[in-house]
Amino acid sequence: MDAKHRHTAISTAGLLIALGIIYGDIGTSPLYVMKAIVPELIDPRLVLGGISCVLWTLTLQTTIKYVLLTLNADNNGEGGIFSLYALVRRRAAWLTVPAIIGGAALLADGVITPPISVASAIEGLKQVYPHLSQDIIVYIVIAIIAGLFFLQSFGTQIVGKAFGPIMFLWFSMLGVLGVSWIVQNPTILKAVNPYYAYELLVEYPGGFWLLGAVFLCTTGAEALYSDLGHCGKGNIRISWVFVKTCLVLNYFGQGAWLLSHQGQQLAGRNPFYELMPSWFLLIGIGIATIAAIIASQALITGSFTLVAEAIRLNMWPKVKLNYPTDVKGQLYVPSMNRLLLLGCIGVVLYFRESSNMEAAYGLAITLTMLMTTLLLTMWLRSKRVPLVVVVLFALLYGGIEGSFLVANLIKFPHGGWVSLAIGSTLIGVMYVWLRAYYIKRRLTEFVKIDPYMDALKELSNDESVPKYATHLVFMTSAERASEIESKIIYSIFQKRPKRADIYWFVHVDTTDEPYTMEYKVVELAPDDAFRITFRLGFRVEQRINLYFRKVVEDLVRNREVDITSRYESLSKQHVTGDFRFVVLEKFLSVENDFPVMEKLVMQAYFYIKQFIASEDKYFGLDTSSVKVEKVPLVITPVRDVALKRVM
Repeated sequence: MDAKHRHTAISTAGLLIALGIIYGDIGTSPLYVMKAIVPELIDPRLVLGGISCVLWTLTLQTTIKYVLLTLNADNNGEGGIFSLYALVRRRAAWLTVPAIIGGAALLADGVITPPISVASAIEGLKQVYPHLSQDIIVYIVIAIIAGLFFLQSFGTQIVGKAFGPIMFLWFSMLGVLGVSWIVQNPTILKAVNPYYAYELLVEYPGGFWLLGAVFLCTTGAEALYSDLGHCGKGNIRISWVFVKTCLVLNYFGQGAWLLSHQGQQLAGRNPFYELMPSWFLLIGIGIATIAAIIASQALITGSFTLVAEAIRLNMWPKVKLNYPTDVKGQLYVPSMNRLLLLGCIGVVLYFRESSNMEAAYGLAITLTMLMTTLLLTMWLRSKRVPLVVVVLFALLYGGIEGSFLVANLIKFPHGGWVSLAIGSTLIGVMYVWLRAYYIKRRLTEFVKIDPYMDALKELSNDESVPKYATHLVFMTSAERASEIESKIIYSIFQKRPKRADIYWFVHVDTTDEPYTMEYKVVELAPDDAFRITFRLGFRVEQRINLYFRKVVEDLVRNREVDITSRYESLSKQHVTGDFRFVVLEKFLSVENDFPVMEKLVMQAYFYIKQFIASEDKYFGLDTSSVKVEKVPLVITPVRDVALKRVM
């Protein structure tokens, strides 16, 4: 059994991995949810209604929608909004819109989660040291977050092994603390009745708008689906029984404490820390801080995976991707790491307190959940689920998540605009990149390669032309094996004649499956020209240098090609010829007459492109053997030139 299936098979190890990887966000929500629902005066109707809303939100939204339904929509064992999009994108072109909105909102959530989780945990120190200033709290939070992002480049393999047991301890602590207060005030158990939730939302003054605070209890539900490939649906479903039980017990325990102090002002106290006896407080704060760090790590790792998927779906710039360890799926994106770090520090400095961050939290992730519902509806239709069931699903969860979205909109002027601003920026980048990809593809001129084969052979044998390389490798975007970009032909024959013994044309095709690793070789001219097409899954590392070398080794072993240098002196020594890659990098030609929209898109595209590395680094090519050639991209040539000849 391979490593992937060992992790996803139902086992004690698999259950621990699930606890450590996917429940950080939803698992740390008790730190701030009840504080957000009951901000000041402790009203028993508010407490019972709030707890009832939390219970039924966890049941309807997390358990039924995600754990029971959405986990079935796996793409060869992988989950997440882009995996779901890859399953249904061929059904309608407009499905790109919900995928982009959902993915961008999920990335925006990754900027808010670390600050609110870590700040909520560290603010517990005020329970022990009442005179601790907020400035000190802010410095501690920033230091922890900065340290966490600094460690990303080393990989999280060693730390990750401890995540499961630590989160097991965290959830056990939640359950025990909750039970200790439920037995003191069992009246809170009345909140199981959904009537109290109805009463809060319909009859309590301003009760509906509290849904924005209630929603915080389920913000981590999307992570259950995104990390499906790491844990497997069996481990997620079984571990969720334990996790939900502990969460519900803790929420009910906080409700019991609140009912015991009804009529009082909360006065800055956090119901979560009030459950702890004074002797346990420092220990509890320590465990909460570690749990918050694990929650942050899960969101950071998820953001890296999301960016890598977006790149391969042509929705994100081809930035450098690193793989710090040999663990499958372990990924580090330096540019995204820097952006997330700056974003998190900015959020901490702007909001300062976790109670202020609650306003920014939740609004973006509601959009992700709505987009997942939309894509999931299309997936259900593709599986020929009865139309009545599909409509009921869409109406039920569209209504629930629509209500959460409307309730969250009240947060907009109080900080919600921050997450929407981040999300909108990311949506803009994704839209520009995808639209530019289609514009470039539409305007790239392809020609039949067969008519050039004789000329290619003649050039290869023309000793009057200095040899450019023994093996010349071009990266091509032509999907048909019979075609090639006209710019490549121009590069070989005209720009500077590139004589080589063997010409290789390499095309990378990204599949809708996550881990496809296939290749196909077409011999264009015996011993003179070959085309290699790699079919790689959207979660496969683009190490083209390595894969190309492996293919050539296979061809040599099968005696399909001879890569020995054709220089007479070197051939006698059986020296392998050199390989040189050529990557064509487009730039915006001044000879353009744009439609307005395409002009804006392409200007934005090339503006962003100047801040990222060239494509050879993305493809994992050895920089010592790569030539990057600039070629002009002409959208529409200027037709009328007001030029007049004079004598």
